[in-house]
Formats: sequence, structure tokens, C-alpha cells
Amino acid sequence: MKFIVRLILLIVLLAGTEACSRKKTSLKIKGSDSVLPISQKAAETFMQQYPKASITVTGGGSGVGIAALINGTTHIAMTSRQIKISEQLKIQATDKKIKEDIIGHDALALVVHPSNPVRKLTREQIEGIFTGKIKTWQEVGGDPGNIVAYSRETSSGTYEYFKKKALNGSEYDNTVLSLNSNGAIIQSVSQTKGGIGYIGLAYISSKTKALAVSFDQGKSFVMPTFENAKQKKYPISRPLFYYYDQSQTTKVVDFMQYLYSPTGQKLIKDIGYIPNR
Repeated sequence: MKFIVRLILLIVLLAGTEACSRKKTSLKIKGSDSVLPISQKAAETFMQQYPKASITVTGGGSGVGIAALINGTTHIAMTSRQIKISEQLKIQATDKKIKEDIIGHDALALVVHPSNPVRKLTREQIEGIFTGKIKTWQEVGGDPGNIVAYSRETSSGTYEYFKKKALNGSEYDNTVLSLNSNGAIIQSVSQTKGGIGYIGLAYISSKTKALAVSFDQGKSFVMPTFENAKQKKYPISRPLFYYYDQSQTTKVVDFMQYLYSPTGQKLIKDIGYIPNR
């Protein structure tokens, strides 16, 4: 009987401790602009549920987030690529032991000006455009006019993933213009008739036109949609990561549990990303 009473008291105590912990959660999250909408929305709804919680979310790019995690100015680094070996070596030089979690998945969409008649591109054509071998829209079945290509800045995980996946590792041409966010690429492409860029699936809107792509040399083309990405039919898809110092687990656990809960996973889906579950 005494054991049962003690067990009940322990459960009540743990429940109270958990609730108290959540109310006092204070976190800094920094990094990828592609992951930014997920973190911002999750932080907003978490703080609505626990008004005493304080969560600050800022972008800057995957590299910026990892650098902040290494120097201790953020609790969670959000990235759209896996941590690099060079970054792992810097972490090994500290006492930190980093935990990696995949919080969802994303797809990269090629977008052009809405008036552009081109509707699809092969991977080889995409590589030709961003490496400078293809310079006009006529070369890919479009109207006369020069191509103006936009990419993300070099600190972005999206920049590196696109280079590896769509350019087959080839270097970007020096005429490709670097921009610091998905929003900046949308704005530039929407205002440039010859523009082309790549953005996260959640950023697709009527301001630009998304293209179907082929990664089997033109045998089949796939549009960047939620269902195609979820079913792994769309080829330019990738996981999204959270990294944190394992010594800070008790500080981040409540927010991580919230993100992995049915509520958090639905939130990820509603924003336009692919949840884990």
C-alpha cells in the first residue's frame, strides 16, 4: 500500500515538474531560412500554450546556425543540410556532444517569372543554366531572352544541397546572383522576366511559376507538390535538421517533444513541409 502511495506521489511530482519546466522554457533557435517558418510557427503556438515560455527564432543560414551552436550563442541550430566534417572538427575541439534530429522534410522548387512559357526542365538543363553553359531561354524551348539565374548565398544549406543534387557537384557560374533568403529570390524572379531561382516548397506562390523537373533525362517530369515530395517522387527533396548540445537536453526537450507531437507534426504539414509521421 505504501509503495502505491509513493508511486502516485512520484507521478504527481513529475507531472508538476514537467508543467513547471514547460512554463519556464527559454530558448534561442538560429540557422536555416528554409527551416525558419517551422520554428517560428512552432515557437508561436508553444508560447501560446505556455505563456511564460520565451523562444527567440532567427535565420541567417545553416552555417550561421551551426557557428552559433559552437560558440554557445544558440541552444538549437536549424539546418537544411547535415553538419559538415569541418564543423564536426570544430565541435570536437570543444566539450560539446551534438545531437542530430530530423524534424521534417522539404523539397526545392525551380521557379520562373509567371509569363515565362517554359514549364519543365531536365536536370542537365538545370545544371547548364546555373553553371553558365546555357545562357538564353531559347536553348530550353522558351522565348528569346537572356536567363538571369538566382541562388542562395554560400552560407545557406540550400545553396550546397542544390549544388550537390541538381548541379551534380558542379560549381555555380560567377554570373549567378546570390540572395540571402527565399523571399528575396521570389521577389527578384517575380520582377525579372528572364529570372529563375530555387525556393523551398512552402514558399511557392502565385508570384512565380514552379517548373516540373526530370532526373531521368527527360523520360518523366514531376511537379514540386506536397504529395509528390511525401511519396518521394519529386527528386529534389531533403531532410531538415535540428542540432543541439546534449548537455542542454533538459532545456530543449519540452519544445522538441511538442514538435514531434501530433500537434507539432500537423503544424509542419499545414505550413507546407513534409512531417516525419
